[in-house]
Amino acid sequence: MTPKELIRSRAEALGPWFHNIDLKGVPTAPDHPLGNHPGQFWDHFHHVLPQDMSGWSVLDIGCNGGFYSLEVKRRGAARVLGIDHDEDYLAQARFAARTLGQEIEFRNMTVYDVAQLGERFDLVIFMGVLYHLRHPLLALDLIHEHVADRLMLFQSMQRGSREIAPMAGDYPFEATEPFDLPGAPRLQFVEHRYAGDNTNWWIPNRACVEAMLRNTGFGILENPHSEVYLCRRATPAEGAGAVYPAGSARP
Repeated sequence: MTPKELIRSRAEALGPWFHNIDLKGVPTAPDHPLGNHPGQFWDHFHHVLPQDMSGWSVLDIGCNGGFYSLEVKRRGAARVLGIDHDEDYLAQARFAARTLGQEIEFRNMTVYDVAQLGERFDLVIFMGVLYHLRHPLLALDLIHEHVADRLMLFQSMQRGSREIAPMAGDYPFEATEPFDLPGAPRLQFVEHRYAGDNTNWWIPNRACVEAMLRNTGFGILENPHSEVYLCRRATPAEGAGAVYPAGSARP
């Protein structure tokens, strides 16, 4: 077999792939239902990150087949760590990195485990994960408290109104009207399935995404695509965090 045939054979054995990655002329998901995914999606927002990321450390949470880990490594990132809970995806990511000669570490971890890493990263990539989590706000709190040092590249599926209603800092108990506004922050719970996937648990609207980011301590720098945000680590809202602050009221 030629080197290209060997790559194709091994890639097919590791399939199916969700990330279509070009492995020296061999696409890993040539018949992807979304087309060249996530490459064509990446085209909408890759410009918000520096072309030269020399010296950067990057954590890719929910790395899947490793597309984004490979992209930042190509830009010179010094340390890239991809984590995922799925061993099949991790096997794909390790094979892709090895085939392309990129030194990237991949570990079996979830976002809820990030405190165990004991280090902070210049960039956290948190793409396409939030709506698969039963505890999405906790995940953002943990990222802020334990691994985010400078920037976070974030994406979540969104449904519902694109409006953002002006919300007051507080309302009396009797006020119910704000909850009916189309642009009020909403997080829709999926009891069974959405798009045939029983891991789609919570689907936010735009107002909810942006409110959750702000509340957990991420200032929005850019919104290059309707679902993608480049954020900087800032101060979380009063009382926010993965644990109750000392002296706070408990329910």
